[in-house]
Amino acid sequence: MAENSSETLARMSFWEHVSALRAVLLKAGCVIVLFGIGFFVAMPWIFDNVILAPCNAGFPLYRLLNKLSEISGTMPDFSVGNFHVELINIQLASQFFIHMSTSFWLALVFSFPVIIYLLWGFVSPALYENERSKAGRAFLFGNVMFFTGVAVGYFLVFPLTLRFLAEYRVSDMITNQISLDSYMDNFLVLILVMGIIFELPLVAWMLGKAGLLSKDFFKVYRRHAIVSLLILAAVVTPTGDPFTLMAVFLPIYGLWEFSAYFVTVRKQ
Repeated sequence: MAENSSETLARMSFWEHVSALRAVLLKAGCVIVLFGIGFFVAMPWIFDNVILAPCNAGFPLYRLLNKLSEISGTMPDFSVGNFHVELINIQLASQFFIHMSTSFWLALVFSFPVIIYLLWGFVSPALYENERSKAGRAFLFGNVMFFTGVAVGYFLVFPLTLRFLAEYRVSDMITNQISLDSYMDNFLVLILVMGIIFELPLVAWMLGKAGLLSKDFFKVYRRHAIVSLLILAAVVTPTGDPFTLMAVFLPIYGLWEFSAYFVTVRKQ
């Protein structure tokens, strides 16, 4: 079957390839539109129960931190019983455009595996059997890691950042009034950035296969990585307590060490 597919692909002219690719892109566009419509309809519920959930003290991470601070006397006080972030809208059309843009971004993220599957159906006939097997596992692994990073961003990084910045005061005379646009910008950027960061093992594997990266790199630059990732964690969560800093640093550093596992040792 694979040989027949390859032979059929080889017999296709350039314009037949273009036509096949156009059909794949059209299907991908339809998938994004369908997801977008679904998210647009469900957006009020998604906002109330998912996107705005970190604004309230009942968020799972806040409850967990409360319990940990009650159990251990050495941890900082994470009491957020009265924590609540009230968002305001200062632009006439902001809520409508945020409704549209958030629906699009969510549609793009959650339809990504389907789009990859459609593109895979177009590309795979040109690959050898062993190449198809490796590339298929890579695509699957990349999707799993991306959504894992999104989950870490949503359940850990963004809530910690929001809790600190929402309560930070340069002066007691200044009251924080957080706009909807500001909240959504930080929400989407932090979560998507974490999803991209979690693709590091896949990138390391690809660079290793291309001969551009070796295990020695991770050994030589481990100290540099620790310092750089500590700075990154401090920027993402600019809080004074070490627990919050380590809560963000450790998953990212673990990802660095995990990436080294996927780089093969070069044969001498």
